Amino acid sequence: MYIVIAIAVLLAGGVAAWFYMHLKYKYMLEEAEKEAEVMKKNKLLEVKEKFLHLKSDLEKQVAARNSKIQSVEAKLKQKELSIHQRIEDLQRKNNDLDSLKENLTTQMELIEKKKQELDKLHFKQVEQLEILSGLSAEEAKERLFESLKEEARLQAASYVAEIVEEAKMTAGKEAKKIVIQSIQRVATETAIENAITVFHIESDEIKGRIIGREGRNIRALEAATGIEIVVDDTPEAIVLSGFDPIRREVARLALHQLVQDGRIHPARIEEVVAKVRKQVEEEVVETGKRTVIDMGIHGLHPELIRLIGKMKYRSSYGQNLLQHARETANLCAVMASELGLNPKKAKRAGLLHDIGKVPDDEPELPHAILGMKLCEKYKEKPDISNAVGAHHDETEMQTLLAPIVQVCDAISGARPGARREIVEAYIKRLNDLEQLALSYPGVQKTYAIQAGRELRVIVGADKIDDKETESLSNEIAKKIQDEMTYPGQVKITVIRETRAVSYAK
Repeated sequence: MYIVIAIAVLLAGGVAAWFYMHLKYKYMLEEAEKEAEVMKKNKLLEVKEKFLHLKSDLEKQVAARNSKIQSVEAKLKQKELSIHQRIEDLQRKNNDLDSLKENLTTQMELIEKKKQELDKLHFKQVEQLEILSGLSAEEAKERLFESLKEEARLQAASYVAEIVEEAKMTAGKEAKKIVIQSIQRVATETAIENAITVFHIESDEIKGRIIGREGRNIRALEAATGIEIVVDDTPEAIVLSGFDPIRREVARLALHQLVQDGRIHPARIEEVVAKVRKQVEEEVVETGKRTVIDMGIHGLHPELIRLIGKMKYRSSYGQNLLQHARETANLCAVMASELGLNPKKAKRAGLLHDIGKVPDDEPELPHAILGMKLCEKYKEKPDISNAVGAHHDETEMQTLLAPIVQVCDAISGARPGARREIVEAYIKRLNDLEQLALSYPGVQKTYAIQAGRELRVIVGADKIDDKETESLSNEIAKKIQDEMTYPGQVKITVIRETRAVSYAK
């Protein structure tokens, strides 16, 4: 009995479980179908949204392209209209030209007819005049021309004679008056430069340090500066000898710094000389700037200003070149104002007139022509360039500035005591001596020292060997002997130095 009940209960439970599982499976299947439907709808919505976005982008691009096409079409239509209008204008002008040509043709025909009629009348009148006067037209013309020419010649001769007499009476007086007034209004000092500079020291003990062990310091100084350094028994003084004022100034300033610093050895000497050389270049530029400011001259090229500053360290026949240029400029300004010309232009030309004496390369040209070329190169006005180039009559004078510069240059340089020909010849000889040795291959530096009695030639160790130095010395000596004139004898010393330089990093 119990067993049957148990079996029935089990069967009822199994059926119930089956129904429960069947219902749960059916529910889950329905849920899954619902989720799938939702996902399907979502995907369809996303696809539709992307499609709408792409469609809108495409429509925008199409609209933009359509607008561009429309604008291009509008421009083309406008150009087409303008072209049509120009064609119509040209056709109208051509029609006007055709009508003008027709009018001109008719007028030319009328003029030609009138001209023929006038020629006939003129011919008849000439025939009548020839019959009345008994002369042909050519004979009458020749007689009239001869009489007029003779009358004009007599009038011109008398007029020229009057002008010449008046000029003779007034020109000399006026010229003397202008020159004397110009000289009186400009007062300058006369300075004669020497070829030596005296360097003062505090005690004679410094001389030994300057000379160095076995003379190595003084040799390094002379090689670096190109100046002969004379250390003798003169108390508290060292003499720097050399024809180039810039080299002497570099040597003086370098010695001053070395003595103050206390460290004197070849490496330090080369370093100080290079530094001082740069300082002197800066001082040259500063001198040029001060000069043009003092003279009231504006707008000069920086290179011309540097060359003006370089004049401070140059001399012309013993006369300081910068002082000579300033004096000439002042004289030019005074003389130009007396003559009613532009004093500023005259002062500018006077300051630049000897600029050809101080270029860096110094080509084989007269200094006036070289100065003119420099002025043209640095955009000076043609009248200034011509005045610079013509102040020694080496080119034709084209304006009144040129004779003024020439006269004032002569006034500044020709007065008593202004110049010494001997100094200029001496400097030129030493310069030629250095340039002659510098023309040989392998030569790096040349220095003429001891008043031109010794020439030191520094050659590159990588270009010339020891054997070639001796032959180079002999060749330079022979060339000097054949091509130059000099007193006494010249000693040629060729120096070849090998250096090994390394850097610890």
